[in-house]
Amino acid sequence: MYRDTTVGVVMPAYNEEGFVGDVIREMPDYVDRIYAIDDQSTDGTWEAIHEAAREDASSTPTGDVAGETQLVADGGVSTLAERASVLDSIGRVVPIQHRTNLGAGGAIKTGYLAALEDGVDATVTVDADGQMDLSQMPRLLDPIVDGNADYAKGNRLLSKEYRAAMPRFRFVGNAILSFLTKIASGYWKTMDPQNGYTAISHDALEAIDVDNLYEYYGYCNDLLVKLNVQDMRVADVAMPAVYGDEESSIEYSSYIPKVSTMLLGNFLWRLKAKYLVLDFHPLALFYFVGAGMAATGVLGAGLSVIAVLAGLGSAFVQGSASLLLFVAGITLLLFAMLFDMAESEHLESQVE
Repeated sequence: MYRDTTVGVVMPAYNEEGFVGDVIREMPDYVDRIYAIDDQSTDGTWEAIHEAAREDASSTPTGDVAGETQLVADGGVSTLAERASVLDSIGRVVPIQHRTNLGAGGAIKTGYLAALEDGVDATVTVDADGQMDLSQMPRLLDPIVDGNADYAKGNRLLSKEYRAAMPRFRFVGNAILSFLTKIASGYWKTMDPQNGYTAISHDALEAIDVDNLYEYYGYCNDLLVKLNVQDMRVADVAMPAVYGDEESSIEYSSYIPKVSTMLLGNFLWRLKAKYLVLDFHPLALFYFVGAGMAATGVLGAGLSVIAVLAGLGSAFVQGSASLLLFVAGITLLLFAMLFDMAESEHLESQVE
């Protein structure tokens, strides 16, 4: 327990044979459950989890949990009972193995469902590759335990020192995804959305639709959108990253289009759910009408250029009208963003 709060750690692992065991061994004593999910690795990750779990059980006092069995999960189902054959543990470690590779989001979802079933008060996500400083975990838990946030996430961009430690290609990609996620989620102050070092309260997990959590690397972006629709408070916590010998399994050629498409769909869903269905705010109309006017202006300008090049005469009037339409559309979009920022401002905080 951490300050009278039960703590669970969800640890997705895919081909992390050389790292996952050390992460389990270094887990703080106040962590009550460690959900170690082997996402159908092709190396010795599963054996490494079991070996580390036995070592942890022999050195960490445990309560009423005993035995050595496993949770085997499968995809395409909606509840943990359907995903699992047996839920037991080796001490405080709960080994979970997917029958098929479900992706990072799928592994996180399995762990979240297990934490919900166990009634854990605060659930932390920790990568199995050793990139996360476990001594920083209390900084993620404190906003939740103090009642100041429902979800806390690490942010490697808040501090100049931490930004300097990030490889340049990651920094550029992170900055682009931060901007896209701000628009999609409505959390305009939140940065570093790809940071997987997070903590979430039991109430927030119950409020969001965990069953439909995105089962790919964009799960953390998807989660922010779901949290915003439920008016959950998010804390951005300055956090260093640890870069070692691990290799990323992200294939950027498929990652970028997949996550971008997901964010667009989530943005439209958020506007409909939050500002048209659950409540009403004209900012949704500003977004839709502004985007339509701007797109029409661009189309009209393009047709004007084609007409001039084809020698069909002057297109001054049409071009001017298209420009005015474009400017009016952009103005509406900017007003929509300002309204959106104001609506979520009270839901965001930063911890440096």
